[in-house]
Amino acid sequence: SFWLMGQPDVLLSQTPTGLWQVEVNGFDYFDTAKGELVSGGKGKIAAWSLDTDYDGRSLFPHQFFFPMAGKDEGWMKLKKDIRAELDEDLLKHFVGTVSLPLEAGANQMVAVKIVDDRGIESLKVMRLLSPSAPA
Repeated sequence: SFWLMGQPDVLLSQTPTGLWQVEVNGFDYFDTAKGELVSGGKGKIAAWSLDTDYDGRSLFPHQFFFPMAGKDEGWMKLKKDIRAELDEDLLKHFVGTVSLPLEAGANQMVAVKIVDDRGIESLKVMRLLSPSAPA
């Protein structure tokens, strides 16, 4: 038995308007069985979620993405299955690897959880610090 250790490769940036945005570039894992680093790019991310106000304990996704989903999968399949009126223009954002802009929450942290194309999950937590704020 072995355990994969790793985390998403994530870029956190502040927009000119002071909002925050997350971009998922892929992931890295250390495969303890093989003793090597394994990397995957954006094309190997099946799903990822973003908790925009992570409390350090519980992950509560505020944005959820299906980058590998085709035009009739992911959110579009859900829309069809529940026969709901969902904003298709907004749903188009949730098939990529860049989040919608977000405000910093009370906890000043975000958490990104990815699921790769093999079903392996990993998590990265980041503190939201303004470039002018002391670290």
